[in-house]
Amino acid sequence: MAPPSLWWAKETHRGTPVVVKMENPNNWSMVELESPSDEEFVYENDTVPKGGRNRNAKQLTWVLLLKAHRAAGCLASIAAAFLSLTSAVRRRVASGRTDSADTPVKSRFFACIKAFLLLSLLLLAFEVAAYFKGWHFRQPDLRLYDAAVVRSAFDSLYSTWVLIRVGYLAPPLQLLTTVCIVLFLIQSLDRLILCLGCLWIKLRNVKPLAKHCIVDLESGDGDGYFPMVLVQIPMCNEKEVYQQSIAAVCNLEWPKGRMLVQVLDDSDDPITQSMIKEDVHKWQQNGANIIYRHRVIREGYKAGNLKSAMNCSYVKDYEFVAIFDADFQPNPDFLMRTIPHFKDNEEVGLVQTRWSFVNREENLLTRLQLINLAFHFEVEQQVNGIFLNFFGFNGTAGIWRIKALEESGGWLERTTVEDMDIAVRAHLHGWKFVFLNDVECQCELPESYEAYRKQQHRWHSGPMQLFRLCLPAIIRSEISILKKANIIFLFFLLRKLILPFYSFTLFCIILPMTMFIPEATLPSWVVCYIPATMSFLNILPSPKSFPFIVPYLLFENTMSVTKFNAMISGLFQLGSAYEWVVTKKSGRSSEGDLISLAEKEQPPPARHRNNSEPNLDEMREEIMQQEQLAAQKKKKKKKKHNRIYTKELALAFLLLTASARSLLSAQGIHFYFLLFQGISFLLVGLDLIGEQVE
Repeated sequence: MAPPSLWWAKETHRGTPVVVKMENPNNWSMVELESPSDEEFVYENDTVPKGGRNRNAKQLTWVLLLKAHRAAGCLASIAAAFLSLTSAVRRRVASGRTDSADTPVKSRFFACIKAFLLLSLLLLAFEVAAYFKGWHFRQPDLRLYDAAVVRSAFDSLYSTWVLIRVGYLAPPLQLLTTVCIVLFLIQSLDRLILCLGCLWIKLRNVKPLAKHCIVDLESGDGDGYFPMVLVQIPMCNEKEVYQQSIAAVCNLEWPKGRMLVQVLDDSDDPITQSMIKEDVHKWQQNGANIIYRHRVIREGYKAGNLKSAMNCSYVKDYEFVAIFDADFQPNPDFLMRTIPHFKDNEEVGLVQTRWSFVNREENLLTRLQLINLAFHFEVEQQVNGIFLNFFGFNGTAGIWRIKALEESGGWLERTTVEDMDIAVRAHLHGWKFVFLNDVECQCELPESYEAYRKQQHRWHSGPMQLFRLCLPAIIRSEISILKKANIIFLFFLLRKLILPFYSFTLFCIILPMTMFIPEATLPSWVVCYIPATMSFLNILPSPKSFPFIVPYLLFENTMSVTKFNAMISGLFQLGSAYEWVVTKKSGRSSEGDLISLAEKEQPPPARHRNNSEPNLDEMREEIMQQEQLAAQKKKKKKKKHNRIYTKELALAFLLLTASARSLLSAQGIHFYFLLFQGISFLLVGLDLIGEQVE
């Protein structure tokens, strides 16, 4: 009879529970219910061999089979993803749609990149040939071979090339490298100071406080502070989102007689015009104080639209104007939480609120945008608002004192950043700004790379246009020298000009050049450690985005080509400087969300609301009609396509060529950075980030 201990072990040991499903001999699968632990194996005579535990052969076989099954599934998933990626690339190449399809005039910027790429390919071939002939340079500061070593014409040619590098090319390249490193460190210091300022605000719980609290609307107009408010919704061919923005604005909690909503429609599509006009009429019939305006002469883009609306005779009766773009949905208490900051504070000209995003997790592109915008609002806007009372107006989700707009010259169409323009001019006239980080307004992020690219081009071209136009006025203004220095050196030069300049020049031009001219060196801490630290600081306001820190770092460098191109265009007034393209919206807040909003906000009869909501049955019927109309127009609608972006592709091949050259010099960090950055450019150039159109 077996000892009790061994009998107990045999009874309790269950092996590896596995279910084998077999429909037929050619179709079977295994499911592991519970992996065996080390203690569950049986040992003979309760002993463990010196070399390890004596595991049962069948158990080991099943475990190995399960591991192999998992590995096969993983390989199958990778293969499927690779095939899908290959198919997408093949479709892009076959369609032949590039970013240059809409611009017949060839870009000089792209021509320079192509020339640089061709030169790098020639140099790579030259360096590889020299490598196999014995010219092995593993240190950045190379030792030239003695003349006696030169035995052939190729050796003579290569030694001459090395002399040219050392004597003529390396010194100016090293000087440019040093200048860019200094600019990089200054900009990093500025970002660090902003983060420290934000930390101080958090620790001290500093935030703007209203001097007057608005009482509940049930108390009546006479018991609280309810100034006349004009609400403007500028839009242009944005039929995907107009309904939700109009509904949200008409649900704002404010006395009916003290608020007017202007729907400023610049659409050139007759169908979109009629849809918006019909929606406005519906809200008018249900008691909303709302009007529809359409310009006959559509000049000046958004600035011209706002300027035209402010010229209406009835505007003189209003004290404040709130502006919401077509995809923005303010909460019902938006005015109740923002207007009090103007009370008894005649110096405040603007109250700006924070944006939140309904589609922040839609794809990788929206997640990366969230990191940038979270830092912009949480750190930049908040710190500048608390310490300087000045920041750039975001163009929407803000309230202006109409007197401040008029004294500053009103809306001007001279740049593509009319919001920044009016903010700078108002600051020069002594007006103060308030930023409310705890008041949010929902909106959408662009989901396609094409839309995001055009948006970033406008955002980085416009400030340079504005800087040229505003510099004389800034110098002549009566504000303090410190405020002038802040606007000129920090607001414009450092954050709008130097940032895109060094980002593109340092990582997309200088770094590849140092691979072919190794006598000029770029330290590893500039390539790796400082950018990683800055990315870490940028991602702090959105901690859930930490898994995307590496893609974020690579993508920001990839976007530097667009931002640099836009900055140069705006600074020197090149052809694309005044390009204005309305950012494409997808309407992620669906009609179902709109109905939920109406149901949620339907007030009891006792409340003095500014309007009554439309009948829900009518709203559902209208939504069904619009869906049928959209289905009818679907065939006639212009089909969307993913594009190939030539500048990004050219830079991808340039960086990959430089990474191949870095292997000859055994530069580890530089090789990996160039490799992954080149892959990042390649993915963006093939439009594999963001919305994918089948």
